[in-house]
Amino acid sequence: MQGLLSFEQAPPISAPLRFFVTAPVFAILAGLLLLWSGPDLFASRWTPATLALTHLITAGFMLQAMLGAMLQLLPVMAGANMARPLLVASIVHAAITPGTLLLVAAFLTYRPLLFGLAVGFLGVGVTVFIAAAAHALHCVESPSPIIRGLKLALLGLGVTVSLGLLLATSLGWSLGLPLVQLANIHLSWGFVAWGCAMLAAVGAVAVPMFQLTPDYPGWFGRGFSFAALGFMCLWTFADLAGWAGLSTLLAVMVVLTAATFAVLTLNIQRQSRRPKLDVVQVYWRGAMLSTLAACALWLAARSIPALEDWSGWPFLFGVLLLFGGFMSVIVGMLYKISPFLVWLHLQNLGRGRVVAPNMKKVLAETDMEWQMFAHFTAFALLLLAVFWPAWFVYPAGLALVVANGWLLRNLLSAVGVYRAHLIKIESAAPGQSERR
Repeated sequence: MQGLLSFEQAPPISAPLRFFVTAPVFAILAGLLLLWSGPDLFASRWTPATLALTHLITAGFMLQAMLGAMLQLLPVMAGANMARPLLVASIVHAAITPGTLLLVAAFLTYRPLLFGLAVGFLGVGVTVFIAAAAHALHCVESPSPIIRGLKLALLGLGVTVSLGLLLATSLGWSLGLPLVQLANIHLSWGFVAWGCAMLAAVGAVAVPMFQLTPDYPGWFGRGFSFAALGFMCLWTFADLAGWAGLSTLLAVMVVLTAATFAVLTLNIQRQSRRPKLDVVQVYWRGAMLSTLAACALWLAARSIPALEDWSGWPFLFGVLLLFGGFMSVIVGMLYKISPFLVWLHLQNLGRGRVVAPNMKKVLAETDMEWQMFAHFTAFALLLLAVFWPAWFVYPAGLALVVANGWLLRNLLSAVGVYRAHLIKIESAAPGQSERR
């Protein structure tokens, strides 16, 4: 697998790291929002606080981390060199960060001006990223599965954000659109055609390389992203056309496609050559099991009327998918990408004169283990809060703040190691500098 990677094409380290360090801040804000709103947040999935919390995780934590990862992985894994990556990173980060904060404020206040500003900032940021990434991928002629997967994931991102901006515009100016239907389509595109498709493309390289597992089967690399995007397009058309029976069948296929990725990943991880599980493997396994539970819950809700009538099942589904699934796998990715980036850039800068610190010295295993324990504690408390919000919402909010404060501390610690070692390199070779 390492033969597929082009480490010399990595962008400046500050390009992805700014996104990684920002991501946990939004999760901390989500925890604070839970503490502020209390049990009322679980009254309905459409309350202002619930919508704000959802977008702190999706447009905040997830989007920051995933765009930062793509900035790094496009040239390294796909050989897609983005023109002026540091400029792109600066523009995108400077746009989506205030854009997400404005969107959250808009949900909490329902002021049209805030929705308009959020649409403008997020639209600019995501458009710049998609244009730069699409151009980089277009210049790569390789028909490899990761290239195809990333191209389709970018398309999924574009549709997801477009639908989100349309919804935000409608909320601000009452366009009379079918908001509930469009919101469900928006979330589905984000979870499957963007999030799942990207994780599958990246995981096909990262899981075997970092977790010492067998490769994913060839049919998965060739067909998964096409299946995810194809079923999403067909389901969206059927749902908007009002074809209830066909829409239900295609929705089931979408869910089963996501479940296939989870089952396959768990099976491959079971064959890992590592003598014992490390933090990253536990995060990935927890994420895949939680995703499977979310898929099973969705299918059960479609089959059992009593469950579908329960107002709490969308919250349970959201906690399983967002906090147990996507957040877990993203933190696991951050714990591999961040120390590797520090080691790689210091190794290149040292040029043999100053040896780069071992990756385990960049980010200690014990620090990651304690943060992982805090993360899964917060996840468990959030699950309990769905059933007994009055008892568990405040412990869940506090635990979410602690877990992501710890994540932020660990990432900043890795940045501190980089800066301290960079001083040693510059002292050994005056005048040497890196594109930062």
